[in-house]
Amino acid sequence: MSTDPLHVVCPHCHTTNRVAAAALAQAPDCGKCHRPLFDGHPVALDDATFDPHINRSHLPVLVDFWAPWCGPCRMMAPHFEAAARELEPHLRLAKVDTEAARQTAARFAIRSIPTLALFVGGREVARQPGAMGSADIVRWVRQKI
Repeated sequence: MSTDPLHVVCPHCHTTNRVAAAALAQAPDCGKCHRPLFDGHPVALDDATFDPHINRSHLPVLVDFWAPWCGPCRMMAPHFEAAARELEPHLRLAKVDTEAARQTAARFAIRSIPTLALFVGGREVARQPGAMGSADIVRWVRQKI
């Protein structure tokens, strides 16, 4: 593993933090707001906060594009939460409400929900439409990275 620090964006104040790769598992806190960088929950992103998390983070980011009125999205939500607990701190999980973040949803041509999109190094590398259970989410991500 590299000794270079990783950039990790805080899920609370959206500040980019430098964290040694070896320190990821030691529950690092944000240098600005002093809250945990990882709390086992997906971070809610909107049009303003999406790009910093995707483009500034050295960690892969798995995004769940969803909507509040979508039944399959609501059914998948606890499974996505469980996947966050299993995959953090080596991966950031995020949720984008396509009703509230219309620009981001349009930019990525989200046509069906839920849709999972995996970003690595600021680029989308994989996409999976449809609801999935937590084990399937974890397995799919691990196959893609």
